[in-house]
Amino acid sequence: MNSHSISDALVLYGQLFTSRMLLGTARYPSLHALEASIKAAQPAMVTVALRRQLAMSRNTDVGFLDMLRRQSVALLPNTAGCHTVNEAVTTAKMAREVFETNWIKLEIIGDDYTLHPDPVGLIEAAEILVRDGFKVLPYCTEDLVVAERLVNAGCETLMPWGAPIGTGKGVVNPYGLKLLRERLRGIPLIVDAGLGVPSHACRVMEWGFEAVLLNTAVSQAAQPDTMARAFSSAINAGRQAYLAGPMLERDSACPSTPIVGMPFWHQKDDCSSSVGAAFPAL
Repeated sequence: MNSHSISDALVLYGQLFTSRMLLGTARYPSLHALEASIKAAQPAMVTVALRRQLAMSRNTDVGFLDMLRRQSVALLPNTAGCHTVNEAVTTAKMAREVFETNWIKLEIIGDDYTLHPDPVGLIEAAEILVRDGFKVLPYCTEDLVVAERLVNAGCETLMPWGAPIGTGKGVVNPYGLKLLRERLRGIPLIVDAGLGVPSHACRVMEWGFEAVLLNTAVSQAAQPDTMARAFSSAINAGRQAYLAGPMLERDSACPSTPIVGMPFWHQKDDCSSSVGAAFPAL
């Protein structure tokens, strides 16, 4: 961890991470492709599903967890596939034993077609798991009221979607997502689900989101490791742009060349207060 990384580290539940990219581990064409993608992205955490691990333990792909541990990357178990509070809480407790961590990405699906999170069940399960000592990262939508309730339940980080899981549409509700970022100051927000290309990730990072979690956009790419590297670069670029303080968007053109020495200057709407003061319109 270098000095620059320390000065701008991602902090979740008091723990520092040098990367702002989180990576899912499902639907890769092979274990080798997943391993190469992790090496290319150098993510802060990788998500793992308990149900997948239990299924693989009965099949041939038993090296999955061993491979992840060789990468020395933090594991973020999830409750993928759960539809009720009881299912999610039970799965989280089992995952804590299997993966030896109290981090949990909390998912409770309310609609099988859109994979829309169940907001009521999500809040209830979050309250239970927080009381039980879990570091809960709930997968939610951009709904501000639900997000506030999750924070009140004790969640120190939220994972709002950009679009439904696996769609690759990017952010379908920019207003809602930006409003969430504006209102929940001090709460790390990780955009999770629906992003399809690196420019989508760069955009949300420019808006001030703390990190991005990706799975399908990487695993279903023709070259997953190359796409993982591209996303990592885009996330870093977006973060740097946010820290740099982007210029304000304008409705009218503004010349970038100096107007000193020009015989005539007719622009009525000066580009800045300093330019307008020094060179008033003729």
